[in-house]
Amino acid sequence: MRGHWSLDDRLERILREVPFEVPAGTAAVSVRLSYDRSQGVIDLGCGAPGGFRGWSGGARDSYTITHDWATPGYLPGEPEAGTWHVWLRLHRIPPQGLDYELEITTSAVAPAEPVAEEPPHGERPPRRDIPSVDGLRWFAGDFHAHTLHSDGTLTIAELAELAHGRGLDFLAVTDHNTVSHHPWLTRIDRDITLIPGQEVTTDRGHANVFGDVGWVDFRQPADSWVEHAERAGGLISINHPLGGDCAWLLPIDRRPRIAEVWSSGWWDRRWGAPLAWADAWRHDVIAIGGSDFHRDGSDGQPGAPTTWVLAEDTSTVLDGVRAGRTAVSTGPDGPLLLRLGDELLALDADGLVLVRPDGTRQVVRGERALLRAIEGRHRLETYENEVIALCE
Repeated sequence: MRGHWSLDDRLERILREVPFEVPAGTAAVSVRLSYDRSQGVIDLGCGAPGGFRGWSGGARDSYTITHDWATPGYLPGEPEAGTWHVWLRLHRIPPQGLDYELEITTSAVAPAEPVAEEPPHGERPPRRDIPSVDGLRWFAGDFHAHTLHSDGTLTIAELAELAHGRGLDFLAVTDHNTVSHHPWLTRIDRDITLIPGQEVTTDRGHANVFGDVGWVDFRQPADSWVEHAERAGGLISINHPLGGDCAWLLPIDRRPRIAEVWSSGWWDRRWGAPLAWADAWRHDVIAIGGSDFHRDGSDGQPGAPTTWVLAEDTSTVLDGVRAGRTAVSTGPDGPLLLRLGDELLALDADGLVLVRPDGTRQVVRGERALLRAIEGRHRLETYENEVIALCE
């Protein structure tokens, strides 16, 4: 089928659902979208009679769904008979409009599944010497990364190996608007805990939902994302709230407490806007960091920045975040300030400036310094663009 999308179409309704019929006995459904990518962007997804079947956004122009396997970003399973829909989100449409063509194929025989090679397993760098607190340990991780299940270039195994090699203990895999990667996370053994996540993605804001909570419908209002996460026992964070054309612009009544205050796009940390946003968002914000890794040479590497979570083990990292036991550093080996009971431990942080709630400041001297903590919230400012962090 062929058609044309105009700017009026986009303004009227940005997400379009093109229906097609799948007959009984179908073993595979394949869809191919064609348009001039130099002129615009049309996101691609799929819905079936039973609900969500996948999303790839603007990263792919085709997908296949069979009983046993599906294109990354899409859910395998029986191609049930009935009315399916190709989801097309009119992300960027030029003033003159955009022609498109959809080719939809149903077949009685499923094609063979593509086979990906497993990367070799390497060594992990030594862990930092950080004291435990009341039986809890500080674990290093990253709460924002992508694979080829959305617009990343690495397989889950390749991403896990990269994060493991950079010294991370955990990594949240947060592909855009899909959960097709979730079943694979427990099958990957790379000596790193992989946390299921979904980056709920719209053109007016992104949010990460953490935990095995099922698919979160990006077509619904942002408050419903919060309710979904809470109902299913997960967590939700606002992503890169000042991130250019990905900045948070959505209306929301129930502001999540967790926010990606430090993203890889915050390359000059003398720029204080992220901290100003955090202060205005909620007085009790829980700060986390995310590299938003997609591919080498784009965004940050996994763990840049690194979020540290105080927890029993890596299986309880989300409980540590929920309790507000977080800190953020430039990387696994970067300058770091952690709370240890009634004291603050500064690691590799000579020259840090601690800003107290009353506005007074104290310079941290020495590469490993213990400071008496003052009741209330602390904020770190940068010194020569080296480090910034929030601590409860």
